[in-house]
Amino acid sequence: MPRPVGEQTERATPSPVAQATAPHGAPVTPSGPGTPGTFPRQARTLLVIADDPSAGAASLPALLDAAGRLRVRTARNLTEAARLLTDDVGCVLLDLAEGDLDVLREVVAMAPRQAVLVLTDEDDPEKAAEAVRLGAQDQLPRKDLDAALLSRAIRYAEERKRSDLARRQLAESRLRAQENARLERGLLPTPLLDGSGLALARRYRPGRSRALLGGDFYDTVRTDDGTVHAMIGDVSGHGPDEAALGVELRIAWRALILAGLSGAPLLGTLQQVLEHERSGDEVFATLCMIDIAPAEDAATLWLAGHPAPVLADPEPRLLPEHAAGPALGLLPTAEWPAAHIHLGRHWHLLMYTDGLIEGRTGDGRERLGQEGMLHLVTDSLHAHPTGGQPFVDDLLHEVRRLNDGELTDDVAMLLLSR
Repeated sequence: MPRPVGEQTERATPSPVAQATAPHGAPVTPSGPGTPGTFPRQARTLLVIADDPSAGAASLPALLDAAGRLRVRTARNLTEAARLLTDDVGCVLLDLAEGDLDVLREVVAMAPRQAVLVLTDEDDPEKAAEAVRLGAQDQLPRKDLDAALLSRAIRYAEERKRSDLARRQLAESRLRAQENARLERGLLPTPLLDGSGLALARRYRPGRSRALLGGDFYDTVRTDDGTVHAMIGDVSGHGPDEAALGVELRIAWRALILAGLSGAPLLGTLQQVLEHERSGDEVFATLCMIDIAPAEDAATLWLAGHPAPVLADPEPRLLPEHAAGPALGLLPTAEWPAAHIHLGRHWHLLMYTDGLIEGRTGDGRERLGQEGMLHLVTDSLHAHPTGGQPFVDDLLHEVRRLNDGELTDDVAMLLLSR
């Protein structure tokens, strides 16, 4: 199509099209015409790109005047069209008198959020199909065109474009969700327990809707001396920032363990990591950390503001909390004393976050608490004496049942068994 520098025009003619395609008072999308996004919510304006709109058996001005109330802008070339293509344009009508579909590619690229109609002098089904393949919503032969058909074609093209954009956004949203799921799944730890005689079962359920990762975190590592190190923690809050901080603390913990650090010095270093990485001074993290000796019959426990784990040997009991220190990030200087635990020959050790004990127990406001959880642990061990994944799954199921629905907080559980 020749592209002389011509005169652009804008005129308003009465048409029901604008009223049918946009609600009263709907705001105009603020993004520019070259930015992919949502369809303009007020499709009040038609942009016509034509060398000579009045040429042909049926001139466009006459058809548009007969079509009714519709604001029309006319550009004689693509340079003018780019200037006139603003957010309120709902449809572009491209007059291809010479059937040059290469121009259509440029128009579709220029107007990714607008419907595009192609007007030609010929009725060629193959060329019509090619126009649609290139991104147009329809091709109209000029010889069959009248005002009613043009008005209806504009309206239908705009609705098809809305539908196309909605499907594309849904597909993009699903792809982003899949990518986020793969990323979050990859951030969960792979236990390093090769060579130990311990069995591990775990369960992780974030409180955030549609998330795979929450502010709870855990890890287990067996070092070269045969010691099994395990920890579980909880960052205050439930958003993505807290989830990211939990991952940072877990990775830092594993690196420090592998570097030979443990106990209170390790907790002090983790507190420094938290203080540098947290989003605000009010953010803190609780932590339970245990080192199991190579003989697997004794352990050392540290608690930083975290609920004490449960030891079943064989009857379940809470490990002592009297030696606990403050949560990480609460005090600039803190101490975390150690508690030495005798484990025996056969035992189960359950580490958990407070999301497991803060659920309700029926219609009242009473919380499950640690004592209520002990009863559930006893029942679950009677049903699953060897522990394992059936035990942790059954325990979480019972907690949710008592809560009469899904828990709102993150939940993480680790069960180490000998």
